[in-house]
Amino acid sequence: MTDQRHDAATTLDRIQQNFLARSERQLLTWLCARMPRQVTPDLLTLLGLIGALMTFIGYTASNVGASWLLLAILGYVVQWFGDSMDGSLARYRRIERPSYGYFIDHSCDGLVTLLILAGIGLSPYVTMDVALVALAGYLLLSIHAYLSARVLGEFKLSYLSAGPTELRLMLIALTVMMMVLGDKPGLFGRWSGFDIFVGTVGVILIILFVGQTLVTGRRLAAHEAANGRG
Repeated sequence: MTDQRHDAATTLDRIQQNFLARSERQLLTWLCARMPRQVTPDLLTLLGLIGALMTFIGYTASNVGASWLLLAILGYVVQWFGDSMDGSLARYRRIERPSYGYFIDHSCDGLVTLLILAGIGLSPYVTMDVALVALAGYLLLSIHAYLSARVLGEFKLSYLSAGPTELRLMLIALTVMMMVLGDKPGLFGRWSGFDIFVGTVGVILIILFVGQTLVTGRRLAAHEAANGRG
């Protein structure tokens, strides 16, 4: 769940069509202009990881009390700030390190996603098997984005007009509902309404991966046929 610091190559076409993209970009540019010189992109990347760890602890500790979910919500905010600002600051200061930034960012992406969804699965609100479906869906879609960057030169940062920021807001809203509704049994047997919601999101991500794979495969096949390779 990240706004990448920098692409593996400067020729990549960044495709970002989520609802909040323009407003978020304006905010990040404003913040970059006011960021102290001591704050570096690497420090912000680390802050993003700390935010994900806060979210993990908040969800896990919610087995003790629902008030711990406030830490999870704060973790999302910290994670957004660190993860969104690291690349923005590097580009603003013109200190990009394309290969290093691409590698570190996407490596951290995996850890962040694992921490958040493992925390959700360890909470009393969502079962681990459902959280793992969502984790698989997100990682599959991430794999598609990385492969498309390699074979098409396009780095897709949003799907269905939603990107990492919209996803964080959705998870924050879900966490607030956990605090309001509690972890009482739902109407679906051993699966709560939170299970249904998280599982549905995971299935949608998997379907998106399959659909985008078919679309990209056709594009590549048509391109190679036009160049006499098929």
